Amino acid sequence: MQQLSPGHEPITARYINVTSGGVDYRLFYEEAGEGVPLICLHTAGTDSRQFRHVLNDPDVTSKCRVIAFDMPYHGRSNPPENWWLTKYQLTTDVYLNLIHDFWLALGIEQPIVMGCSMGGAVTLGVAARYQEEITGIIGLESAAFAGGRDNDFLHHPAIHGGELAASYTYGLNAPSSPEAGCRENWWYYSQGGPGVYKGDVYFYCEDWDAREEIKSIDTNHCKVSLLTGEYDYSATPEMSRAAAESITGSRLTIMEDIGHFPMIENYGRFRPYLLTELEQMV
Repeated sequence: MQQLSPGHEPITARYINVTSGGVDYRLFYEEAGEGVPLICLHTAGTDSRQFRHVLNDPDVTSKCRVIAFDMPYHGRSNPPENWWLTKYQLTTDVYLNLIHDFWLALGIEQPIVMGCSMGGAVTLGVAARYQEEITGIIGLESAAFAGGRDNDFLHHPAIHGGELAASYTYGLNAPSSPEAGCRENWWYYSQGGPGVYKGDVYFYCEDWDAREEIKSIDTNHCKVSLLTGEYDYSATPEMSRAAAESITGSRLTIMEDIGHFPMIENYGRFRPYLLTELEQMV
């Protein structure tokens, strides 16, 4: 964990209005640093606070403009208008289009896109669909296909959904990760809106399958780095390895002593892996 210094952190935060797929969204984002844009995508049911250590790391922000945004329904971003009339279920197309429209709204060119878990999965789709428009991806805990994670208790009137999701995912941390980092991630998960985690899981385990699409990624145009924790039993090292083997020229590293949430559960352990891959990108 990073030590806290007195005074203001270098992070600034704003809202931006983005239209994607004919829907208007009010999105919250944080940023810090200058250089190549590095867009960070949070895990299911949480928000951009998971990337606070990346945003505060001078060795990252000295070369990258780090931007982390909250998906609609998550964190400090609003649901769209009349959201209560429709059941929230994130789909692959909505997710990919929104990420793309977000960086276009900011006037960003050739970003690096880094995401974790469902964000790590969708980075593979970003690379396949927008490979001419980006510098590359850093996929954390990435899988081109992942099933079997949904259950009715994730949104049930007799159960506190946020507390369930927080405790359900707590076991995905590595056993050696500092408790403070694991508990911080638990706290973010516990604040998720009703049905949001389950709606994200719909994307992740029902709608998402990029096993064929990722074979089209040309790493001469779009660099691909995959980083997966050795203790991750959700997006396992084997699942990330299968994705890497489908992408000629991709880089895969299995991170020691790390679980499913490297950027928040144990940033000190994750940091050298991240800096190494950024050196390949920037």
